[in-house]
Amino acid sequence: MTSTVLHIDASARAEGSVSRRLSAEVAARFPGAEILRRDLAGGLPVLDAAWIGANVTPANGRTPSQREALALSDELVSELERADVVVIGLPIYNFGIPAALKTWVDLVARAGVTFRYTENGPEGLLTGKRAIVVLASGGTEVGSDIDFASGYLRHFLGFLGITAVEIIAADRLAVDADASVGQAHRRIEALAA
Repeated sequence: MTSTVLHIDASARAEGSVSRRLSAEVAARFPGAEILRRDLAGGLPVLDAAWIGANVTPANGRTPSQREALALSDELVSELERADVVVIGLPIYNFGIPAALKTWVDLVARAGVTFRYTENGPEGLLTGKRAIVVLASGGTEVGSDIDFASGYLRHFLGFLGITAVEIIAADRLAVDADASVGQAHRRIEALAA
């Protein structure tokens, strides 16, 4: 039984967003689960020199200002650590992921926290989790040569140790929205909780 679902929305649109609507349907497929919500529409602070300096300083040597610089990152990592399932509502903007989601990626990719380096290469530390990415696009077909979003996010999640990644696509909405959303609904209805 899934006890915690982290539901992340990356769409800048609060109203009329297909990725928001469909990702909410996915999150609702886990009855009784605690739902953690993270809405990225308002943006996140981008990495700066203070954040990087704090991140590379050993935890027991951080100053109060360094701990403050990492506070949001720590909160986002904690949400990921608590989650059994991560649901991401992902619109494709200009062939890739929204800037706010890329900033989230930067804030949760923490060496020694969410991944570590080994003699055999990097190893993700967030294993045993499932991710369901609900992707919406106006014209970009998921898996096509111009889709730089789904493969990137699948790779990143795997880098953190989350290798069970399912993509539910409502792509090419500008071409045939009804068919695309209908196909996504069928995939959602077939999801095992």
